[in-house]
Amino acid sequence: MKKVEQEYIQLKTELASMCQVATSMLQDVTTALVTRDTALAENVIQRDDEVDVLDTRIDEHCLKMLALYEPKAIDLRFVVTALRIIVDLERVGDHCTNIAVEVKQLNQSPPIKPYIDLPKMAEATIGMIQDAITAYFNKDVDAALEIIQRDDIIDQFDDKITEELLSYMGSDLTNTRNVISLLFIVRSIERIADYATNIAEMIYFMATGEIIKHRTPDKGTDG
Repeated sequence: MKKVEQEYIQLKTELASMCQVATSMLQDVTTALVTRDTALAENVIQRDDEVDVLDTRIDEHCLKMLALYEPKAIDLRFVVTALRIIVDLERVGDHCTNIAVEVKQLNQSPPIKPYIDLPKMAEATIGMIQDAITAYFNKDVDAALEIIQRDDIIDQFDDKITEELLSYMGSDLTNTRNVISLLFIVRSIERIADYATNIAEMIYFMATGEIIKHRTPDKGTDG
């Protein structure tokens, strides 16, 4: 196996690791909320350092590949896209850390309502991130477009949960602080789904050379 091929395998491995850590943070912080597990929330906060370490490692690896191998066309876009993906994954870790802080606060008082849609929203968001990384590895344009469409599902969850929480706050002002924390968590998950959408848009650019942000893409790919 050529050295450059080994470098691409290493890049994919490191990105898969970063994705796994980031999505597990979102999964665990959601579990910490539902099960009122403050220790698990604290563990999520501590794991943000793992995301930061992988961010730096992948950044350095990509820059080395660009300098040593001077990739062209889609190979160049593959490496450049990795540099963009790690920015969004690092932000996912930051959001999970911020959510964990709110969970610790929420766990100090009784829950205001059963958490039903919020865990579903988090699960759908995790799926978007995981599928986006798989689409990146496979240079799968169709999968990337499908992920972009799935952001509408997250927005629907956002609207529904936000409406319910605001209604609850209007009827019981004693829980205003906890409602605000939950609204913050919902908005953070919505932002994480936006990062998955960003990654999917970058995958489309990587595979086609066409920028689709803010517009409907044309079909067709190039090398």
